Amino acid sequence: MPQPPVAPKKPSSKTFHGKVRSDDYEWLRQKDDPEVLAYLEAENAYTQERTAHLADLRQRIFEEIRSRTLETDLSVPTRARGYWYYGRSFEGKEYGASCRVKVSDESDWTPPTPADVAPDQPALPGEELLLDLDALAEGHEFFSLGGNAVSPSTTLLAYSTDVVGDERYTVRVKDLTTGELLPDVIENVHGGATWDRASEWLYYTTADESWRADKIWRHRLGTTQDQDELVFHESDERFWVGVGRSRSDRFMIIASGAKITSEYRFLDLDAPQDSAQAGWQVFAPREEGVEYSLEHAVLPTPTGQTDVFLVMHNASGPDFELATAPVAPTPRAEWTPLIEHTAGVRLEDVDAFAGHLVVHQRSEGLTQLRILELGAEGGARAIKDDYLVGFEDELYTIGSGGNPSFDTPVVRLGYTTMRIPSSVYDYDVRTRELTLLKRSPVLGGYDPDDYEEHRLWAASEGGVQVPISIVVRKDARQRGIVPVHLYGYGSYEASMDPYFSVARLSVLDRGAAFAIAHVRGGGEMGRHWYDDGKLLHKQHTFSDFIACARHLVEVGWTRPELVVAEGASAGGLLMGAVANQAPDAFGGIVAGVPFVDALTTMLDATLPLTVTEYDEWGNPEADPAVFDYMSSYDPYTNVAAQKYPPILAETSLNDTRVLYVEPAKWVAKLRALATEPDVILKTEMSAGHGGVSGRYKAWHDRAFSLAWILDRMGLSDAAPSGAVVSGAARVDA
Repeated sequence: MPQPPVAPKKPSSKTFHGKVRSDDYEWLRQKDDPEVLAYLEAENAYTQERTAHLADLRQRIFEEIRSRTLETDLSVPTRARGYWYYGRSFEGKEYGASCRVKVSDESDWTPPTPADVAPDQPALPGEELLLDLDALAEGHEFFSLGGNAVSPSTTLLAYSTDVVGDERYTVRVKDLTTGELLPDVIENVHGGATWDRASEWLYYTTADESWRADKIWRHRLGTTQDQDELVFHESDERFWVGVGRSRSDRFMIIASGAKITSEYRFLDLDAPQDSAQAGWQVFAPREEGVEYSLEHAVLPTPTGQTDVFLVMHNASGPDFELATAPVAPTPRAEWTPLIEHTAGVRLEDVDAFAGHLVVHQRSEGLTQLRILELGAEGGARAIKDDYLVGFEDELYTIGSGGNPSFDTPVVRLGYTTMRIPSSVYDYDVRTRELTLLKRSPVLGGYDPDDYEEHRLWAASEGGVQVPISIVVRKDARQRGIVPVHLYGYGSYEASMDPYFSVARLSVLDRGAAFAIAHVRGGGEMGRHWYDDGKLLHKQHTFSDFIACARHLVEVGWTRPELVVAEGASAGGLLMGAVANQAPDAFGGIVAGVPFVDALTTMLDATLPLTVTEYDEWGNPEADPAVFDYMSSYDPYTNVAAQKYPPILAETSLNDTRVLYVEPAKWVAKLRALATEPDVILKTEMSAGHGGVSGRYKAWHDRAFSLAWILDRMGLSDAAPSGAVVSGAARVDA
């Protein structure tokens, strides 16, 4: 066996609440230190040596992903301001292009479809190339498009790019009539930019030194960035900001949000002001613990119609209520319920259109799309009907998207299950017809009927029932025990809903199952599910995941040594915690960009995002109880002299959200303390939080992880045809 690199111990210590925290590996935080970079490179070399026997498998998985993917393709066109917009991909190219064609019939909302898609030909007659992303990425190891906004005049395109991976974007403006770039360049932008209604100004966001989005600016075309005007500065370090234009084009809106509190400002574009800060009004002042969102709608009245704000808020209950309010500063007492709070039905978002409203909600662990048709009578009868768009699968994920036009009579929605590829539908509100526009093709004879998916329930602490979504080939399951690839996240109320993956087929077709543990800390079961998995309840997240792993064994799906767990970012913290608490429950663990040194991060208010995270994890620097509680589960703190399952840690050098140093320290400490340590670290030296850029690079990257997972399951030599495991997982020297 090749020998791993050994990180030198350079002891340091700090005292908090009278308790000393010692750390032998904090020196790895010095990103520009040649010794640190040399250590990371040595870890990469060791990882390559340890996984050299998987090189052929990695290449086969990559080829399987590629052979199942229609490489030259285009998205379903989306209609806005007289054009159909769509993206194109091309065989052999990493990034693709964005394009548009003019609408030929204003009364027809049916998107055009190409007869054939050739890489060197327009996909549709009259195609206009907006951005060639491969050309923009040329010469860069990393490339990310942050935003892509066509002006209301339809003649200008503002787009932002990041070529490092640190999410600091540069905005440029393209003249779509000439194809030339304007001289305007805006640097260090947090995301993209938003046009004003007159197509004369760009609004954008910048971040402070801790990478908190804190300022909104406006830029007049034809000027330099040093002339830009500050619109709003959010001084509370717990809050971040964003800016956008309402779908109706009536308002510019600034959102200020913390984890549990929000506040909105609006500017009526029907009465524009001369200065950057004039005319902005606070809709409702921030109130600790009250979250709300703002959407402009036009509702019918007995004599015509009226402008209102739709306010989705949690002031009446944890699962949120939808209310209406005048388009003016309005105290909470004057919000009028439109959909009253219902426990167990979590309202998540609302989109307003000329003839209907679309509400995104979830109930019993599944997403739902709710249509509110607007009537002609107004008043109490402004909503003439209220119903769900129905699908019959046991497990599914549904959501709307690609609906930028306020006057559209159709709802563009996406639908998927763990065995049904992502599907795009148009739902016509007038006729209530649901039309399948496209199902992502899976080449090579893929048949969803070869697979089965189920919802299981695991009993966690206190008898709490935790849902598990699982998919497997029918022939593999019929033969009995199968390895299980178990995924989890469990933070920020982010829901890991069922989804389809082409890459996953390389695992399923070798006889394994894939499962998602919908643990507390996520939002799958409503707001209480989130509240029960954060702050001083965070242990529930870890206990739930362990319960799910053990349940799959108890009911006969698998054996502990055949369960390979995976999680990323905050899900990486989950992986680190369960590795410490139940190492016997897993045959392997993959931790992507893992938040495994959470306590150190949350004790340092100067690090990116720390202060804004206090409502999620607590403030251990100020509160001894939080310090003690985080100390009890923090993965890095609790590494012990015990036997761990094999661990693959993956990170990126330029990650601004979870710094590379966290997994680097974790791996070093595991090697020093664990008995028989089998842990490898893979660092992308030119990438950020999302990993490498470009689809082929991403496929190679995923093939690396999946090959390691299959090896841990004992399936590295299995043919992709629903193979069965007959023995324990193989562990290679």
